[in-house]
Amino acid sequence: MNPLKASMMQAVLGMELQSRRMGVTSENISNVDTPGYKRKLLMLEPNQGASGDFMATRIQLDQKEGAQEYDPSHPMANADGYVTLSNVSLVTELADMREANRSYEANLISFQQARSMYRSLLDILRR
Repeated sequence: MNPLKASMMQAVLGMELQSRRMGVTSENISNVDTPGYKRKLLMLEPNQGASGDFMATRIQLDQKEGAQEYDPSHPMANADGYVTLSNVSLVTELADMREANRSYEANLISFQQARSMYRSLLDILRR
């Protein structure tokens, strides 16, 4: 594979990863007030494919316990009257969303640069 195409493919994979990361983060944000909700984490693992440098992803639940709130009338209250709240921090999720957005934009710029270089190379070869 030529280096320009490889860099374009790497940028595309990076954009797909960041897009998935933004999706998981948005799910966490939408459930910040849902009692008992466990924060989802996007885990990165080395791909066992031929190239070895690309990353595969899986989603894992954060095992930290959420805060306890005393509300014996709540349907999800335990025997002692406490409800386990979500373990999602809105500040953390917004920071993750901003980081994913900036990483997506960096991959997009990298793709555009490689595409521009590829186009310039084709123009040179046409002459």
